[in-house]
Amino acid sequence: QVQVDETGGGLVQPGGSLRLSCTVSGLLIDDYDMGWFRQAPGKEREAVSCINWSGSITAYADSAKGRFTISRDNAKNTLYLQMNSLKAEDTAMYYCAAVRAVPFGGCRDEYDYWGQGTQVTVSS
Repeated sequence: QVQVDETGGGLVQPGGSLRLSCTVSGLLIDDYDMGWFRQAPGKEREAVSCINWSGSITAYADSAKGRFTISRDNAKNTLYLQMNSLKAEDTAMYYCAAVRAVPFGGCRDEYDYWGQGTQVTVSS
C-alpha cells in the first residue's frame, strides 16, 4: 500500500523559512513525477511546484518563483520544498502528490497518490 507523508509545516513569521518533506512508501518515486500543491480556506487547490522523475526539470507557480525550491532525493524516496521569504498569503495546507512519469510538461491536473497535507501558517 502506498503511503505519502508530508512533514515540516508549522507557524512562521512573515519573511521566515520552512522546509517541507514528503516521504513515500510502497513505491519507488524515481518512476514518478511529483509536485507540491496547496489549498487555503475557501480557495481551490493550486499547484505550487512540480518536478520530473529525475529532478532535472522543475516548474513553479508565479507566486513561488524566486522564493520556493523543489527538490527530490530518490535514494531516500523523498520530495522537498524549501520555502523562503514566506508571506501571509502562503498560509495553506500543503500537499504532496505523485504521478507516473511521462515527458514532463509541468504540473498536471491529476495525480495518482496524495498525502494528507501539512499546515503552513505565516503570521506575526
